[in-house]
Amino acid sequence: MSVSFDFQQLTERQRYKLMIGTIIPRPIALVTTVDENGRINAAPFSFFNCLSADPPILAIGVENNVDMSFKDTGHNIRMTEVFTVNIVSFAIAEAMHVCGAKYPRGVDELKEAGLTAMPGEKVASPFIAEAPAAFECKRHVTLELGRSRQIVMGEIVYAHYRDGVVDPERLHVDPAAVDAIARLGGDTCATTRDRFEMLTPKLLHRAFPFSSES
Repeated sequence: MSVSFDFQQLTERQRYKLMIGTIIPRPIALVTTVDENGRINAAPFSFFNCLSADPPILAIGVENNVDMSFKDTGHNIRMTEVFTVNIVSFAIAEAMHVCGAKYPRGVDELKEAGLTAMPGEKVASPFIAEAPAAFECKRHVTLELGRSRQIVMGEIVYAHYRDGVVDPERLHVDPAAVDAIARLGGDTCATTRDRFEMLTPKLLHRAFPFSSES
């Protein structure tokens, strides 16, 4: 016995509940931007992941307001063409949650959350000193998905890591030092502390009984 759903017969909210409850865990991007007047904004997004290494592209799903106007993150990226993705560790989970509140435009969420804004190296948007890692991005392309959402793809132009997170010679990132959290369904989050290894599978070369020679 199974349960099935015709997505074309569901409401937007019903589709959303099924998707976020099933497509798990989802990494959280705490995205920092600045508006055209240099005011800082920070907002978390769990519709986020990496897409390519060459070129180095990541993507975030940015929801619009009900009246189709852009929220601060979408507006700021359109105006400045840049943004910074800060990875959320367990240590800054509560601060990330504070940044997700609906503040009036112009309020600095980082100050409200007690986080430290550091000037970007190659982009105008800051990175967060307390984050284990951060990627400075230039907007690559924006996809408009109907009335509700934009998919913003950014090209990573600079990366920041806290001390002890990455081996600068081997470029090995320590997952325990990152200590990232992820979103599940509803208000539930998860850590990445339970891990196991699965080596890349390799086909065994066997001697075949037939020769390719005629």
